[in-house]
Amino acid sequence: MNATSTRARAVTWNVFCGGLAPDGSEKRLARQTEILARLRPDILVLQECTSWDEQDQRRLLDLASALGMVPVAMERSNVGDGRNFTALLYRPDTFHLVGRRRLGDQVFHHTLIRARLRPVGADDDTSDLFVFATHLAHTDGDTRLREARWLTDYGDDFPGTPSRALLLGDLNCSGTFDLDPGDWARIPRNLHARYRLVHENGSFGGMDRRAIQILQNAGWTDPQTTTKEPRDATVGYWWENEQVPLRLDHILVRGLTPNSYRTHDTPEARSVSDHLPVVLDFEVST
Repeated sequence: MNATSTRARAVTWNVFCGGLAPDGSEKRLARQTEILARLRPDILVLQECTSWDEQDQRRLLDLASALGMVPVAMERSNVGDGRNFTALLYRPDTFHLVGRRRLGDQVFHHTLIRARLRPVGADDDTSDLFVFATHLAHTDGDTRLREARWLTDYGDDFPGTPSRALLLGDLNCSGTFDLDPGDWARIPRNLHARYRLVHENGSFGGMDRRAIQILQNAGWTDPQTTTKEPRDATVGYWWENEQVPLRLDHILVRGLTPNSYRTHDTPEARSVSDHLPVVLDFEVST
């Protein structure tokens, strides 16, 4: 790292039903908060922040306070019972918030949040980066593909936008580093339509990776291609009938230098959610 660079950490995590038990217990959420405090992200995206709007968003604000972070936004899913949210937070010691928007309203199953962040110490907007927080649809590849197209503009130079960007989320899509399960019987047949290509006659093909592929073809980079180190799966350990390890959670980059990229796979993390956190350490020049 040189004198004109800022080193930062980005984390994305689907916390599963807000970290709450059916009876409202927050024991899982408390343990998730402890894990995140140790990870110390500078940028944090959380999916399935279920019921976090209750009590004037107390759970979001408590988490932000415990982590020393500031919420950019917490946006409600467009589809569902109205209790599901996606949240984006940043560390004010590392970044300034320049702007924020909710994009693609009524297009995304869940939501798309965009923040413009500026590294602390930067003299002008040339060091700005866009941060996108999302949760792509679980239902089918066609919906995910339509959602991903909202992000292709930001994969390369586009008038009026920063040259650096991060895309964090539960993309519900396996990347190019995942092999097909081989024996699809390992996945319940009623879930095949979520993850496999569906032919016109209703039969199934291989893994549907189109959402990830269109983003990479537009210029977004999977940090695994830079670090040369495939990371661990983020799902496949929680449900007894779905023991297939896949990387469904991602952090894609543009114009940034990844230092390390990994799945935070520990017994503690496995015990508190059906997804594992994804951690990216990167540099941004100032």
